Amino acid sequence: MIAVRSLGRGLTAAAFLALAALPLSAATDIEEVTSPGGIKAWLVQEHSIPIISLDISFAGGTALDPEGKSGAGNLAMALLEEGAGERDAVAFSRAADAIGAQFGFSAGTDSATVSASMLSENRDASVALLHDALTAPRFDEEAVERVRAQVLSGLRSDETDPQSIASKAFRELVFPDDPYGRSSDGTIDSVTALTAADLSAAHQAMLVRSRARIGVVGDITPEQLGEMLDTLFEGLPQDGPALPGHVEPSLTGGTTVQEFDTPQSVVVFAQKGIDRHDPDFFPAYVLNHILGGGGFSSRLTEEVREKRGLTYGVYSYLAGYDRTELWMGGVASANDRVGQAIEVIKAEWARMAEGGVTDQELEDAKTYLTGAYPLRFDSNSKIADILVGVQEEGLGIDYTEKRNDYVNAVTKEDIARVAKRLMTPDGLRFVVVGKPEGVTASN
Repeated sequence: MIAVRSLGRGLTAAAFLALAALPLSAATDIEEVTSPGGIKAWLVQEHSIPIISLDISFAGGTALDPEGKSGAGNLAMALLEEGAGERDAVAFSRAADAIGAQFGFSAGTDSATVSASMLSENRDASVALLHDALTAPRFDEEAVERVRAQVLSGLRSDETDPQSIASKAFRELVFPDDPYGRSSDGTIDSVTALTAADLSAAHQAMLVRSRARIGVVGDITPEQLGEMLDTLFEGLPQDGPALPGHVEPSLTGGTTVQEFDTPQSVVVFAQKGIDRHDPDFFPAYVLNHILGGGGFSSRLTEEVREKRGLTYGVYSYLAGYDRTELWMGGVASANDRVGQAIEVIKAEWARMAEGGVTDQELEDAKTYLTGAYPLRFDSNSKIADILVGVQEEGLGIDYTEKRNDYVNAVTKEDIARVAKRLMTPDGLRFVVVGKPEGVTASN
């Protein structure tokens, strides 16, 4: 028996108008579907276009890589369409092309993701092919070495890229004893040493039924989806290794400098952030947009770029980690001016912490954030991705309907209170890669 739970109008009326690739009726309901085998998914039916988009996120990702085998999950996911079942890489690619199916596989520290787009008339054949990729990857030697070489090329490139060096230094500083402290791609040494057995173990650890968050949009009924899910997930293990728990960032104020011969220093900065389920999250979200998340309209851009010409770009954001909370940002500036850029960022952090925002800043931020949100819903694949993202955050099936109301409910007083609560200018940690003049390492 298929269990279907409809939660009303899952997208706002404004979102409907933004669905350029879909007719008005495409997203009237988000339904929770439970397959006969107990697999749950969120579905938006859209029968006017004969396409089905599928998005799956498996919680855990490369955080499950064993010690000394970092990069195993990333390489394993990259190889899922490089041969599966009876087909080698070439045969698999030809089979997908013949039925108009497109697949995507990737791994990050918090999740492994699978995406698919298929013609509804070829649904069964597409699902069978994807099932092979998920349950019976071949990890043939030729494919492993070819994809390994691509990963290693990227890692070698990272060694000479200031932004990658800064990100690595930041991770290792803030998360010295946690998977967040290492790259999902691994290291040159670890990736070079990985065996087919390591890849098979990583695959088994990541792709488990109980940790799947699934979004489906397109020409499929709940009954058809239930059958599809049971077919697709047949053969995957129900459970996997324990997931890592919450981690507190090792984060104090100060500046870390890593010398690198480049005319422009790259800076990553951060302080402790806010949990996604904290009642003050939306005031913090709007606050950050005004501070550094709003592009050319943000305070940091105005003060660091427009008024002083210290950079081409500066930004801040509430980082989307599953197991910790960070408020992060970045800037790049000439070596002889990066010190001034850092001081301006600190000053703006302090100014907002003490003074909050103006009425006009708040009005402009709300207008942008509520107006831009519906534009994300302009294709089946994007909607499927959003459905999965909402599940990952544990926000409820009616979140897309309520989200703009949460933004509009934020007041200037909320922002002033939350800014005073959260913002710690003295707690900002700056990691600088380059040859910065007048910047002294501290703490």
